[in-house]
Amino acid sequence: MEVKELGHVVLYVRDIERSARFYRDVLGWRQILPAPGNAPGPRERRAAVFNAPSGRTHHELLLIEVGADAAGHPEGKRIGLYHFGLKIGTSDDELRAALAELTKSGTTILGASDHYATHSLYIADPDGNEIELYVDVPGIDWETPEAIGTPTKPLYL
Repeated sequence: MEVKELGHVVLYVRDIERSARFYRDVLGWRQILPAPGNAPGPRERRAAVFNAPSGRTHHELLLIEVGADAAGHPEGKRIGLYHFGLKIGTSDDELRAALAELTKSGTTILGASDHYATHSLYIADPDGNEIELYVDVPGIDWETPEAIGTPTKPLYL
């Protein structure tokens, strides 16, 4: 077997409308189902399906509502998803613009890191799922040890 690419991410969320607004209106994902403004019927699963504006594949993100009483993320070290990364461009100017938009929207900013080969902003969605928004640093040779082995430093935008 050979994995060809990461196909999609599925997240459980407390409130589908709130999360759909975040991924659609703040991060710019294209909502496929249900069509924006159309709530699921009373017998339908409360979910929302998205793909990135590039339209690379049928869907890249699925949100499934589990309700307000769902357990939150445990504190401290834990097993499971740490974050997922979304490439948003190729320059720090694009990261700065994203930071300004995120700040304006009230999105929780968790930090910013220089990973040598990438520069990253870390944010939290409304349910506390961590997302890395990153740009590839131009001119980095991914085959060199420095590209993946350089210690992370703070990024100042």
